[in-house]
Amino acid sequence: MNSIDYSQIMTIIALWCSYFVIHSLTASIPLKEWVAHHYPTLMPAYRLAFNALATVLLIPLLLLSYYWRSEPLWLWSPPLFWITTLISLLTIIAIYLSARDYDMAEVMGTRQWRERNDQVADQEQFIIGNFHRFVRHPWYTMAIILIWCRELDPIMLTNALMLTLYFIVGSRFEERRLLRYHGEVYQQYRFKVPALLPRPWRYLTKAEATELLQQYRPES
Repeated sequence: MNSIDYSQIMTIIALWCSYFVIHSLTASIPLKEWVAHHYPTLMPAYRLAFNALATVLLIPLLLLSYYWRSEPLWLWSPPLFWITTLISLLTIIAIYLSARDYDMAEVMGTRQWRERNDQVADQEQFIIGNFHRFVRHPWYTMAIILIWCRELDPIMLTNALMLTLYFIVGSRFEERRLLRYHGEVYQQYRFKVPALLPRPWRYLTKAEATELLQQYRPES
């Protein structure tokens, strides 16, 4: 096994920390409000620019991770290999299915641009999809599963740890935004459904989810 180069690991950690700071700052409501106040004509393109920036900033991390790749720290035995492969496949299918619960044009930012929407708040309504009945942030949970169902070398293990930490911490910041946008109904939902780790005793039935949504949108 190759020896661990701690200077490479520290570089990767520093790059991830920089990425997380920029990503969190550009996603923050105060910055959006500042842009809306000083440069309102830029707001329709804000989400598109946010997604583009997040993608571009990943490139150095991906390139370094590939360039510094080495032997995995562990190898799955044949049964575990097929089990983790199956779990990964099912998770990818789950991500695809869960995308139906979102307004993907809103998520990508194309709707805001097309409609020249200059609002700071997200326009997508509060929803409780099938996966949201079990965890509040299903995409984060699914991403964590995909990250850890792999044989990891030291650099990829560092990536996995940093991303998992960010999903945990980032979900806390996202909670503040969701509470601000959706108020009491989200507080009730938050009380009944865990954030990332499913628990058999904490979930919503379809009837309970429908009732909660009706409370939020009684006209529906």
